[in-house]
Amino acid sequence: MNDIKHRILSLVKDDLSEIEVALEQNLNPHFDLVSQIAGHILFSGGKRLRPLLMVLSARLCGYDGNYEKTFSTIFEYLHAATLLHDDLVDEATLRRGKPVAHSLWGNAIAVLVGDFLLARSLSIAAETNRPDVIKVVAEITENMSQGEIHQLMKKGSLDLTETEYMEIIERKTAVLFQGTCRVGALISGVSKEKEAALAGYGYNLGIAFQMVDDLLDYSQDTPALGKKVGADLKEGKLTLPVIYSLKSADEKDRIQMEKIIKDKDFSMEDFETLIAFMKKYGGQTYTQKVAQKYVKNAKNALEIFKDSTTKEILLTIADYTLARNV
Repeated sequence: MNDIKHRILSLVKDDLSEIEVALEQNLNPHFDLVSQIAGHILFSGGKRLRPLLMVLSARLCGYDGNYEKTFSTIFEYLHAATLLHDDLVDEATLRRGKPVAHSLWGNAIAVLVGDFLLARSLSIAAETNRPDVIKVVAEITENMSQGEIHQLMKKGSLDLTETEYMEIIERKTAVLFQGTCRVGALISGVSKEKEAALAGYGYNLGIAFQMVDDLLDYSQDTPALGKKVGADLKEGKLTLPVIYSLKSADEKDRIQMEKIIKDKDFSMEDFETLIAFMKKYGGQTYTQKVAQKYVKNAKNALEIFKDSTTKEILLTIADYTLARNV
């Protein structure tokens, strides 16, 4: 996995540096406090995968302008806004290994800075002078909000189905990846066919990314993960590895699993017991296989494009999504 990661980073290091500069230059807050809180979430070690995908998608489509890095900030600001809001809703304590913003500055200011970042992303979208780009960004915001509401409605529910789980991660994660790639195509003025291909790549990549993220919650490695192990369960979120294991378990094991899940103060020993049950019933293996299918779909979506260094980077990012451990 490290070889894949290093290969990608060596190929995109200049892009990532320029994206970092654009994120600082385009924030434009009126108050230092806004800058401080936004910076707490924006500059705390994020991968910059979403803006990078937009830049690479535009390059794959032959974009010849000078604003792709500026426009790419739309998606990191949008992502950061949702993290500020999600951490508050989920009553989280850690994000990327640091205390969450609302624990340092309070709930009200964390919400308002999240609102600012959402508005900033739309303002930059308007600078493209393309209504279709603004529509994509607005639809992403709408979908992500509905995904979070759906997840909140099912918080703590042990009867969450795989279908409902898929609907949630589609709205919460996949639509952002999809829109990121689509906007790269839109600002390049390519055909609808190529736009749809990149949207398909982003959608499938986003689904796989979230599934692997959900697997990592059962890694027992807080420093690497950047949040407490078992955080999803403590927040009342059932994800695919658990959903599948509960469905496959016999009655006796299911009762014991449900007892652990319902106890929000479960011990590390309980958590290890739950992981053992998940291994017994193949929850992790099943999730990995489904994620592999979506990665394959993502890579297949790029077949319409000629071979190039940029295409190879996008294909490698798909492989990295599946192999990553942080």
